Amino acid sequence: MWGESRERRHAGALGGLGTPPGHTDEMAPTPQGGASHSARAALAAELPPLPADLADAVVRFGKHLDAQRGHSAHTRRAYLADVTGLLRYAVRHGARRLDDVQLVVLRGWLGEQAARGLARATLARRGAAARAFLRWAHHVGLTASDASVRLASPKVPRVLPTVLTTEAAGRMLDTARDDALAATGDDRPAVLRAWAAAELLYGSGVRVGELVAVDVHDVDVGERLVRVLGKGGKERVVPFGVPAARAVTAWLDEGRPAIASAASGPALLVGDRGGRWGQRQAREAIHRLAARAGVDDVAPHALRHSAATHLLQGGSDLRSVQEVLGHANLATTQRYTHVDAERLRAVYGQAFPRA
Repeated sequence: MWGESRERRHAGALGGLGTPPGHTDEMAPTPQGGASHSARAALAAELPPLPADLADAVVRFGKHLDAQRGHSAHTRRAYLADVTGLLRYAVRHGARRLDDVQLVVLRGWLGEQAARGLARATLARRGAAARAFLRWAHHVGLTASDASVRLASPKVPRVLPTVLTTEAAGRMLDTARDDALAATGDDRPAVLRAWAAAELLYGSGVRVGELVAVDVHDVDVGERLVRVLGKGGKERVVPFGVPAARAVTAWLDEGRPAIASAASGPALLVGDRGGRWGQRQAREAIHRLAARAGVDDVAPHALRHSAATHLLQGGSDLRSVQEVLGHANLATTQRYTHVDAERLRAVYGQAFPRA
């Protein structure tokens, strides 16, 4: 049905610090607070340089991550940035060797970031990166002990995902379709793109990052299947419904040809400037669509959460939903059973006289 696997085509990008699959200038992250490149370079120049041994350890750790299966390019970049931040903090506080990075340094580093207001989830990830780095360093003999063994990360409270009712999801998708059918002129490609994106996000349950990385030849409209590259470089094929097939067909026939350029490459979803559509643009399109449909502001991930919950409500088993969503752990999929339980509890509380 398809040619070479996406995993093979993107193997280099997944392993390195370079441009991830499908990344274009339209996907470039906006610096926090709007800082310019020169401002960030000036800030970096003010940071203490890492001693050669510490810098070499970071490089070696990056190669170690390259050799491990299950690490996406995003995770690799995040871990290396976190470890570099830890070591810069340690140097600021007198460390010169890896053995100087003791528990008091780790706690001080996380405490400083907590005081700056970083989210618990971010602190937990940075703690995980520090533990992975120091565990590896001890294993390869760079340190006499693993100082992170007693490092406690902040507990991240379990937050149930935002889920739309079937009526609200239907209203969003109907609005996208009606807008697309009514659109004319220069606005039509963008409206067709928003329709196709919304239908695929809900109809296949893919992540927004997976969606914008899809290429034209990854979609089989006739069979109603889309091939995506998920977390950890894992490839999966997921189905989508007839409404999504109609939206994708309209986009391919009328929308994409109107704005595609040499910069588009094989990208399924193309931005207004001709490059691959980015995650930020996709989120903005879904926010606008939700507003037009009169639905509480939702992110693209809410459509994925809603698809999973509605599949379970419709009788799908957990394992099948796990495969569709690309979850490595069944426990992650089980969150959606809790969402459904909360909904039932709310209905029970409103309707049952002895609730």
